[in-house]
Amino acid sequence: MNQLLRLLFYKVIVKFVVLIVLGLNVRHREKLPKQGPAILVANHNSHLDTMVLMSLFPTRLLATIQPVAAMDYFLRNRLLAWFALKIVGILPIKRTIKNRHDNPLLPCYEALANQRILILFPEGSRGEPEKLANFKGGIAKLAEQFPDVPVIPILLHGLGKSLPKGEALLVPFFCDVFIGDPMFWTGNKKTFIQKLKQSMEQLATEGQFSAWD
Repeated sequence: MNQLLRLLFYKVIVKFVVLIVLGLNVRHREKLPKQGPAILVANHNSHLDTMVLMSLFPTRLLATIQPVAAMDYFLRNRLLAWFALKIVGILPIKRTIKNRHDNPLLPCYEALANQRILILFPEGSRGEPEKLANFKGGIAKLAEQFPDVPVIPILLHGLGKSLPKGEALLVPFFCDVFIGDPMFWTGNKKTFIQKLKQSMEQLATEGQFSAWD
């Protein structure tokens, strides 16, 4: 039953919101991975971000795609946990480390080893609309652990205006998605994150977004 509900959610509700209510302009769709393992890295301004990214893929890949999400936020009550795990299909991870032996990225390691496609927001939490915050180090650790797994930068624009952080009312606003070239581990955490952020900024330049910072 959960699998059927998940299929209906993405095929009917998400498709309707993304394609009809919002409208979506996707550039360089051919750069999306055809199979896992892979990591999609995007800027994060709205709860709509995950839905849009999931909608870019054919239904046959739905079971292989997992958005990485904060355990403390999405599992804070039974109803939300059921929806997040069974319908959205998140991969929950801890945001706090209780001791030096904890590794919150272990679920990601396992998912990539099982040929999954992960959706990751390296800024951590949702930020201001069309503003790019600093990237956290988790994406570099994943790339270092899996140097042959492609990391695909994706720029989302407009979703922070359609449903910004702290708002519950969806406002129709045309949205753009720019998909960049796959990246691989560079051998150094600092240079990898710098190169990733430069790729995102280059995608913003391609879109000529004056509000981008």
